[in-house]
Amino acid sequence: MTSTSNSKGIVEDDDEEEEFQHFDDFTVASSWERFISEIEAVCRQWLADGTKNLLVKDALRMDSFKDLYKVKSEFKYAMKSYCMEYYFAISKVAEWDHTLHDLQLSFGVKEFVVIAPQSASGVVLDAPEASKLLSAVAIALSNCSCLWPAFVPVHDPSRKAYIGIQNMGTVFTRRFEADRIGSQVPIKLMHLEGLYELFVSKFAYTTVDWSMHHFEVYFKMKLTYRTPVYDDEDEFQEPDADITGSSENLESGTHGKSQWDDDSPWSKWYSAEDPIKGFELLAIWSEITAESSLDMAELENASPLEAEKWLLYPCLSSNLVGICDGSTIGFASQLRLLIKAFEMSSEAKFIEDFVSGSENLNSSAVVPPPTVLDRVLKDLFHEVTEAQADFSQVEHESSRSIKGAQPESLFAQFCLHALWFGNCSMRAIAVLWIEFVREVRWCWEESQSLPRMPGNGTIDLSTCLINQKLHMLAVCIDKKRREAEGQNIGTSDSENLQTPMNFSASHEVSKGFGRKNERNDSAGVAESMMLLKSCKTMHFPMTQDPPPMTEDMHEERLQAAEALGDSFSFSAQLEKDILASDMSAFKAANQDAVFEDFIRWHSPRDWENDDSHEIGVSQTNPMEEVSEVKWPPRGRLSERMSGNGNSWRKIWNEAPPLPVSEQKPLLDPNREGEKVLHYLETLKPQQLLEQMVCTAFRAAADTLNQTPVGQLKQITTKTRQLYATMASMLKYLQSYNIMSDSDVIDDLRRLCTTFEHIEKLILLAASLHRKFVQSPHLGEAIFSDCYDYYLPNMGTGSGLGDNNTKKEFDKKQRVSSRDRNVIVGMFTPPTANQSWRKVLSMGNLLNGHEPILREIVFSKNDRVSESYYASTNPKLSRQDVETYRMYVCGTSNDLRVALAVTSFD
Repeated sequence: MTSTSNSKGIVEDDDEEEEFQHFDDFTVASSWERFISEIEAVCRQWLADGTKNLLVKDALRMDSFKDLYKVKSEFKYAMKSYCMEYYFAISKVAEWDHTLHDLQLSFGVKEFVVIAPQSASGVVLDAPEASKLLSAVAIALSNCSCLWPAFVPVHDPSRKAYIGIQNMGTVFTRRFEADRIGSQVPIKLMHLEGLYELFVSKFAYTTVDWSMHHFEVYFKMKLTYRTPVYDDEDEFQEPDADITGSSENLESGTHGKSQWDDDSPWSKWYSAEDPIKGFELLAIWSEITAESSLDMAELENASPLEAEKWLLYPCLSSNLVGICDGSTIGFASQLRLLIKAFEMSSEAKFIEDFVSGSENLNSSAVVPPPTVLDRVLKDLFHEVTEAQADFSQVEHESSRSIKGAQPESLFAQFCLHALWFGNCSMRAIAVLWIEFVREVRWCWEESQSLPRMPGNGTIDLSTCLINQKLHMLAVCIDKKRREAEGQNIGTSDSENLQTPMNFSASHEVSKGFGRKNERNDSAGVAESMMLLKSCKTMHFPMTQDPPPMTEDMHEERLQAAEALGDSFSFSAQLEKDILASDMSAFKAANQDAVFEDFIRWHSPRDWENDDSHEIGVSQTNPMEEVSEVKWPPRGRLSERMSGNGNSWRKIWNEAPPLPVSEQKPLLDPNREGEKVLHYLETLKPQQLLEQMVCTAFRAAADTLNQTPVGQLKQITTKTRQLYATMASMLKYLQSYNIMSDSDVIDDLRRLCTTFEHIEKLILLAASLHRKFVQSPHLGEAIFSDCYDYYLPNMGTGSGLGDNNTKKEFDKKQRVSSRDRNVIVGMFTPPTANQSWRKVLSMGNLLNGHEPILREIVFSKNDRVSESYYASTNPKLSRQDVETYRMYVCGTSNDLRVALAVTSFD
């Protein structure tokens, strides 16, 4: 019996368990209820995860918005597919932030849910379906005790219309509705008075005149103004003649309209697009109370200068934030073309091969017409002012570290012209170089001064070899012309006596200088020094200036000196001609002189004194001569000068006593000039392009460095870094050890990208400096914001076109009261053409310009003291609740209205 009863109990338990497994939940019996259940399950999962876990899992950042993320889930109901998206922000939502989502801005919510059909339009066109869909989400959120507002897009997508609901607990419920009028906005709604009455009509049920009743309403307003942009049809005042005269572009004619950079250093070469397309000004009124439509009408006539807060931010050009690939016309883009020509230069041995169009060379490049070539040559050789010959004023302190040429020198100007001549192709460069050399030869043959090059002075060996050669030629032309005019080119003026070369570095020529001698072979009398044998006063001879020498000439003489193998005769062999000239001049000035006398004058270091009283001048009073002079002085030649076979003594013995006027010039201008021309005419293409690349980079950087940008430390730092980078990367072109072609080209292209970044920053700084001359601190603050925005992409191969493609510059600067008049000056009064084109209708004019966008938030607060829930909740009865909120955004042709109503049901 017991076993039987136990078995029956077991069977009954199994039947009950089976019945429980097949239990039907009649709360989700219908498809709509199952749809709600699915939504509820997803919402519970999102609530359980929280925003931090959602960010780790599958939350996506909205590219168009600064701080907004979303997760989504898909559902099916009634043969349709729906997508529910949960939007949330991880930081506080700022007021009047244009980067907010439309629903955040319209209804002031931080997080929300949007459910929409997966269709082409993405909206619900059927009103019953929209209401049912919103009810399903509201029930699901209520079951989860979730306070997220839910929205459903309705109507046509262009209207950006929504309906929504939010459960705010057990007491309040908020309902949302938003719609848009895309055209033909009623005139009444264009004015603040009409918008006020529209808001009041939502809670004040009356048919009487609104102006006769008072309804206390709180509102905030933001007006957005944009600086005017003039087009070609607008009236434009002619710029001053002194501005246009200095900005003539040789490559393109003026269009009769002044450009923003007409007087900029780069305007001779190209006209840059203004990186600042304009400014947007935000005038904000906050927490204003209006009691009637008359108050709103009065506010509409108020000046924006009365606004509580002004915010200003620039509208940046797309070229500033675009990819740095050379698409923007500027020095960087042309330097990239020069790099391509350099890459091609090794394909031929002679410059003429690129002009003739050999089959092995790419001869398809177009060469500009002769008129363009003539203008370039005219600018290089015939239209040169004295100011353009001053090199020191335009050089950066680090410019000399790059082996190029001074920016205003002839070769540097040639390189800058080549950047824009025929799109900087190798064929165009070859044509320009051949004509350039022909013009140089004409200057030589006609003894015409070489423009943009000094005709005297020491050759700067830190520059490129072509620049040194041109300097040498300029000196030769000057000496050749002076020789033809019968001037004495070998002597130095007695007022500008110069010491011979490096041999007498410690000898002060002017020390002990006595009265001036009228002899042609003497530059003066050294009363403190006498000749050893005859005890006569020593005369300083007139000597020839050291001949200028280029880098390759120094190397040739160095190799010849090294071949002798005698370390002591190295200096004598290297400077034999100069030394022999000085010895002959000394003998002519001092007939009784011996070799030791010459050493005492020319190289005092090689005369070792045993007695410190050699000179016959009192040490206490130089004007009183010593009564007793120990003579001859006790001393001897140094070891290197007294050795057997000394080259200096040999030259002394062979040197005849000739004054400088009768000596052969140390520099033969005809021979050296022809050698320079031979070098220029036989220069290999690769050697030419190597020096052009270095010079073009240096000249372009020096040109940009002349740009006035104010006190911007960022520009100073970046410019210094640019010169250091150029000096490092271009160093290989200054030596004979060239790396592989691929490494060379890649390094140069990276340098072009770096150059383009700096060039863009300089243009930006120049534009801001011009616009904020009266408020430089405001311009510097805006530049700092732009610099921080642009800095993360500097040094990379792209601009803001990679990781931050859709990121917009949104940093605004607050404008103080003292700076507002400067901003008002940017809004120039409209011209006659602009006045008849547009009818003003919105009020709040700024120098005759109405706002491009007006945003208003109306609100009305009520106490809950008279509601049903107030008696059960004393704390609630003392609370103010925003019962009505209306957001209005638009212009005279576009109006968007969003209404939120809080109810107690």
